[in-house]
Amino acid sequence: MSNSMALVLVDIQNDYFTGGLWPVEDMERVASHAAEVLQDARTAGEMVVHVYHEAASDSAPFFRPGTQGAQIHASVAPQEGEAMILKHRPNSFHGTDLHAHLQAAGITQVTIIGAMTQMCIDATARAARDLGYDVTLIADACGAKALSFNGVHLSAAEVQAAFLAPLAMSYAKVI
Repeated sequence: MSNSMALVLVDIQNDYFTGGLWPVEDMERVASHAAEVLQDARTAGEMVVHVYHEAASDSAPFFRPGTQGAQIHASVAPQEGEAMILKHRPNSFHGTDLHAHLQAAGITQVTIIGAMTQMCIDATARAARDLGYDVTLIADACGAKALSFNGVHLSAAEVQAAFLAPLAMSYAKVI
């Protein structure tokens, strides 16, 4: 593997798991796949970046600052030397030094995994492509949550498909 590649893990945090404040469907399976991807990246010597979200206040529905729920899940725990980027918006590049960090390392290709597909994965993948990175998304290492809008109810699988399909058209290679 080229050292111009980085793995970006987005929001694989405790609140998204069963028992957390905002559980994502089948997050345990998603995290299991993410852990495999992480191990492969480490073995290949790729740069690894852990992005985690903290809400603006303690009254937020989830990812409250300083809580167990906001911590990165043990299945993908950062190792010494791996970057940790704190964000406060869905786009992992917004208001963070992620882009500068990747540029400084000569990264041109990013693989993005994590949750939620319809928010932070979507926003981060689009931003990464707009910044010039070649983007890969690993579908089974990304998790979505069921949604409803205007009387239309979508399962997590439908939400996943509805977001990954357009990303695959022009923003990312989806595998």
